[in-house]
Amino acid sequence: MHGLKVAATVLAFLAGNAAAGITEPVTVKGNAFFVGDKRFYVRGLDYQPGGSSELTDPLATDSCLRDIPYFQQLGINTIRVYTIDNSKNHDKCMNALSDAGIYLILDVNTPKFSIKREYPKESYNSIYIQHVFATVDVFGKYTNTLGFFAANEVVDSPTTTGAATYVKAIIRDMKAYIKKHQKRHIPVGYSAADVTSNRMQIAQYLNCGDEELRSEFHGVNDYSWCGESTMEISGWGDKVKNYTDYSIPVFLSEYGCNTVPERPFNEVEALYSDKMTHVFSGGLVYEYSMEPNKYGIVQIDTLDAKDVKTLPDFDNLKAAFKKTPIPDDDGGYKENGQPSKCPPRTNSWEALDDIPPMPDNASKYLELGAGKPRGTNGPSNQYIPSKEQAPTDTGVAGPAPTDSGEDNVSSTKTRASGSPFVTATSSVFVGGEATNTQTSGSASPSQTSSSGADAAAPRAGLGKMFVAAVVVMTSFLAGMMM
Repeated sequence: MHGLKVAATVLAFLAGNAAAGITEPVTVKGNAFFVGDKRFYVRGLDYQPGGSSELTDPLATDSCLRDIPYFQQLGINTIRVYTIDNSKNHDKCMNALSDAGIYLILDVNTPKFSIKREYPKESYNSIYIQHVFATVDVFGKYTNTLGFFAANEVVDSPTTTGAATYVKAIIRDMKAYIKKHQKRHIPVGYSAADVTSNRMQIAQYLNCGDEELRSEFHGVNDYSWCGESTMEISGWGDKVKNYTDYSIPVFLSEYGCNTVPERPFNEVEALYSDKMTHVFSGGLVYEYSMEPNKYGIVQIDTLDAKDVKTLPDFDNLKAAFKKTPIPDDDGGYKENGQPSKCPPRTNSWEALDDIPPMPDNASKYLELGAGKPRGTNGPSNQYIPSKEQAPTDTGVAGPAPTDSGEDNVSSTKTRASGSPFVTATSSVFVGGEATNTQTSGSASPSQTSSSGADAAAPRAGLGKMFVAAVVVMTSFLAGMMM
């Protein structure tokens, strides 16, 4: 009976998905995202079953397929994933997300590969750069990859601002690699901690200087709107003023203060109102699965669970999204804003304007390609200089392997017939740990049905996909009942 319930859920998803569209790439225009000529507002969830500090990849297992129907119930158009294994194949999940009109914003770092805020210079090495470039290769082929976060909350206090220099370096490197090796441009940005002492400095710093150095969007992890708050009480009104002249898209990369039980999510209405849309491009609610930090909106009991239990916060968020449609206009965005001025160096802001060059032994990856992804089992880029020797990079530069997944459908093609689901579901990963300890507030995304993604997407071939899926699932059910 367990299998029958799962199969019914998948079939229900496919039935609802028969009229869904394949995603077209999201682009940046001024301080907003667009799909074609229609503004795109981020309305989504942070999604890392297993926890953002764990080496689990929710996009390489069938847990993703299990969860998409719940994404659709909420009406979201975007998920953020913090950790993946770049040696795995992600076609099944990414194509299923695309069919559902859902985009991915991906953090290119993992617990083993990142800019270490305590030792940023040492961790900015060829092992790290190869990992980042290989991750770009793996996910650059999908039209529903909205963008990449080059880093998350590396600057989290007045004493870690010097690390921003190396965040800016990897943003530059990623932009150069995408330009040289990818078929289309994919935006690169940063997800910032909402730290009062340097909130605006990090935003200005990553948006100043030459174009090849600048971030292309800016996420803010903000938890200051708690319960039945307001623009004034939460400080959101001041943040709108602070970012009014910001020339690139800014959105809430995490939000959803949980100090109030059964969160009402009334900040959704503010986020998608004309009080904010001229500056903010939506947001991502933290988070999908319940973990010890108590931010989840669903409960997944075990690592291999096939069922999901929705919690009161799920229903509250669903109601908030339903009440507040995504705006159908351009929201008063600014098309031709100017880059920021670089903040001056002070005792509380130590990032350098002169960005260090790429390490010599990493330039081969930029020129020739990142080669074979090493996955989460590869050597880590992180070490303590005073106690450990620097890790040895034995990577071989070259084009990405052809067996690491295929391109998903572009706006001018339709996928070959066949369902995105060929099995019912299998393993699942449990919840995610918060990466942020601030008590600031943040806002949430709203329903997807009126977003630019579905409105502009072609629909050919999906009827065949549904028929094929029914055939596959019928065979599966027959086998289960024997």
